[in-house]
Amino acid sequence: MQMSQTIGFSIANTKKISGLLLPLGILTLVGMLVLPLPVVLLDIFFVFNITISLMILMVALHTHRPLDFSSFPNLLLLATVLRLGLNVASTRIVLSEGHTGADAAGKVIQAFGEFIVAGNYTVGLFVFAILVIINLVVITKGAGRVSEVTARFTLDAMPGKQMAIDADLNAGILTPEDATVRRAEVSKEADFYGSMDGASKFVKGDAVAGILILAINVIGGLIIGIAQHNLGLAQAAENYILLSIGDGLVAQIPSLLLSIATAIIVTRVSSSENMSDHISKQINISAAWLPTSAVMLALGLVPGMPNQLFLTFALITGVLAWYSRRAEGQILEDSEKLESDDDTETKGEFDLADVKDTSKISISLGYSLVSLVDEAKSDNLVPKVTRLRKETSKALGFIIPGVRIRDDLNLEASQYQIKIGEKIVADDFVYSGKKLAISDDNVTVQLSGLKVKEPAFGVDAYWIDPELHIDAESKGYVIIEPEDVITTHLSQIMNAHASDLLGQEEVQELLDDLQITYPNLVDSVVPKVMPLYQLTSVLKCILEETIPVSDLRLILETIASLNTQKMDNEDIAEKIRPSLVPMLIQKMIKFKATIPLITLAPELEQMILQSVRQNPDEKMLMLEGTLAKKILANLNEASENLNKEEKPVFLIVAPQIRKHVSKFIRAQLPSVNVLSFMELPEDRSVEIAFTVGGFDAVE
Repeated sequence: MQMSQTIGFSIANTKKISGLLLPLGILTLVGMLVLPLPVVLLDIFFVFNITISLMILMVALHTHRPLDFSSFPNLLLLATVLRLGLNVASTRIVLSEGHTGADAAGKVIQAFGEFIVAGNYTVGLFVFAILVIINLVVITKGAGRVSEVTARFTLDAMPGKQMAIDADLNAGILTPEDATVRRAEVSKEADFYGSMDGASKFVKGDAVAGILILAINVIGGLIIGIAQHNLGLAQAAENYILLSIGDGLVAQIPSLLLSIATAIIVTRVSSSENMSDHISKQINISAAWLPTSAVMLALGLVPGMPNQLFLTFALITGVLAWYSRRAEGQILEDSEKLESDDDTETKGEFDLADVKDTSKISISLGYSLVSLVDEAKSDNLVPKVTRLRKETSKALGFIIPGVRIRDDLNLEASQYQIKIGEKIVADDFVYSGKKLAISDDNVTVQLSGLKVKEPAFGVDAYWIDPELHIDAESKGYVIIEPEDVITTHLSQIMNAHASDLLGQEEVQELLDDLQITYPNLVDSVVPKVMPLYQLTSVLKCILEETIPVSDLRLILETIASLNTQKMDNEDIAEKIRPSLVPMLIQKMIKFKATIPLITLAPELEQMILQSVRQNPDEKMLMLEGTLAKKILANLNEASENLNKEEKPVFLIVAPQIRKHVSKFIRAQLPSVNVLSFMELPEDRSVEIAFTVGGFDAVE
């Protein structure tokens, strides 16, 4: 217990200290610009500057995505200011103490001025010029151009990316939580590349500043050495030019490293943490600190270098690498432990989301059908369901809620179930690795396979091996993939249960969209004439007979003209139907084609009308059992004949009995569309294809 408290205390203290480092560092940088630095501190800061630049470069190399190192612009600014602060401090010392010798500005500058350029200031000038050309002309200019173009393209692409996220959300590919994360990532990306476009200017300005500082040091040093310290031209040149070159090289090498890191980042924003935590979390990786420590160790072993300083920083970075590696191992261990706990835990906390499924429509698959949603297959079940949702949404006039696809070990291996809410509305079998061969009435040849009924329409079919595909087609069979069998069945379910899929949220979404173009209409009807819940019920009544509700403007205008206070929802729906039925008809039959109609025999229709008048409050049509069977049998025969001719089925009746007849027939023959005489479009030609009933029907 005592140990855990101690560890917790130390971790809390570490976080507090790390949070103070950044403000203290910035204050130190400001102090460097105005206060003279001792030579020892100048050496320490120069080595620290090289260390930080190497570390940033290593992190950039190990970053998979630019956003993984989103703190890079901040670090680049801080590193640039640090280097410029060191330039100011070193310039102060070079100009004031340069006459004393080559070690006047510290061991680091002396080493770079003597060892790297062999004490020859002419060589040093050329080396410095080459480094500046590489940095300024090649790397910095290229990185700046890439940053500018990337920032422009990223900002131009933002609207398209946001629309793509909205489309995936509406299609059910993304959950609202996933969409929020994606939108935040798009915003971060725009912020990052905008920041990088500006940050690349830091690097360019730093390179230019290096040239100017070198020129100031050389010219100022010569003037001060000759005029104030009575040095000869040769001695002044040797002292001040070597010091200036050493100072310039010490600054240019870290600048070059950061330029390379910048180029790496822009060619491959916002965060929940503060900057200190953000940076410390991202740089605390052993893959960055290990090579940094190795490089510092190598530099510390070079003769002539301030070995102790480099070896000290090598030791420090090595310790940081060890600490980072241990932290990574602990994270991995915790992750594995968590996964193990997830697999074995049988008790603990859980919430309602863990035990309740809130999806309006879902597909459960047996374990052998999981391969149907394999992402490696380009056209698996998921995109097909998405396309189906889009098509059905367009046909019905509202966005079909997302379809949840999941495995269910309680099902048989090849079994699937379709649910509306918690209710199972379809249950059948498909066989992964096989294909469904569907026959029509003209095909009599049997196939070698499992004989079944096609799930959606109940026609004869065979599950066959893929090798028999061509043979089956040659015999007149239609071949269907397992995924298409499920989507076809799902399509039938969506249309049959459209009213169950429409809720107040979906209706409100339709109203919000309509309000953009017809605000006065929406405000005058909802909720003044009809509240949202009642409008939803009316639309459900319309959808029960697969009438699309896409023209919400027309629906609201019709409602506005009605005295809805004395009408129930079904009666309101009946008044709206005549304006919507033409859309149903044009969806099912070509515009100029004649509409085939099925009618009731006059005596049968009169009998039904009399029954309705005698029982006006009855919601269902009450018919004698034998008569009901005869009517349904005759309707079924007529429907099958029309289906063979690929014609839709429309039963036409008197307006007074339409909804009663529809309820009676819909339960047994959902494909029969019951219309009233008032709902037929005036501009379409019709023909009586069949008549149901007659004297025999009413005996």
